[in-house]
Amino acid sequence: MRAAAIQMNSTADKQRNLATAERLVRAAAADGSTLVVLPEKFNAIGTHDDLVRGAEPLDGPTMGWARSLARELGIDLVAGSIAERRDGHDKLSNTSVHIGPDGVDRALYRKIHMFDVTVGGREYRESESEQAGDEIVTSEAADGVSLGLTVCYDLRFPELFRILAVRGARVLSVPSAFTAVTGAAHWDTLVRARAIENQAFVVAPDQIGVHPGGMESYGGSQIVDPWGDVLARAADEECFVAADVDLARQDEVRATLPSLANRVPAAYRWPGEAGA
Repeated sequence: MRAAAIQMNSTADKQRNLATAERLVRAAAADGSTLVVLPEKFNAIGTHDDLVRGAEPLDGPTMGWARSLARELGIDLVAGSIAERRDGHDKLSNTSVHIGPDGVDRALYRKIHMFDVTVGGREYRESESEQAGDEIVTSEAADGVSLGLTVCYDLRFPELFRILAVRGARVLSVPSAFTAVTGAAHWDTLVRARAIENQAFVVAPDQIGVHPGGMESYGGSQIVDPWGDVLARAADEECFVAADVDLARQDEVRATLPSLANRVPAAYRWPGEAGA
């Protein structure tokens, strides 16, 4: 398998964003990638009002576009995430969809961890616009490779990634819009850590640059192997990066340093809830 991570500077202009996404996905497929992952909120990003205006149901035009493109190119496409409007829900969902080469949805994941933080003097309250998901999701690519689906802030919660690995995920997708401040401090370390501790490939496409409302994303989209080696890392521009996913190398890492096999689940007991 060859995998690609798409790096974008999305705005509230959906037509422009989809044109950029299509250009980069087509280029990645032409380069030989059979798994392509788009970044978080690739079709529309910005303020609360921008997200509400840009939100769509899963049978809306953005996902129709994604299914058609995956079918035409014959690729597994992880439609990074979109702001999903759901009947009967007051808030949006931050939803990532894995589409197979036949253009049919294979799995969908709604972001579990809400980005409610204050960093760089700026307050982010994702939960004001979005409703957290509550289901951990794996999927399967056309060649049988198991994928673990996550989104952005999930990267800081290793228990989610460990469960995905225990459930068989060999490739972990992390479509993101990591802030410039937290990205500079933590992005590379966290992406490599999730790869190393789970002995998995991590495909982590990020947004880059300034978005509506003054938000700024870090970039640094990358693909990391199970040993923690960075196989590809994006320059500071809209682009894609690609790398071969060598499953034999993964098998070797897991056999010679069998940290997953050496887990002792019977000894792991969650402590009582305590204040952070």
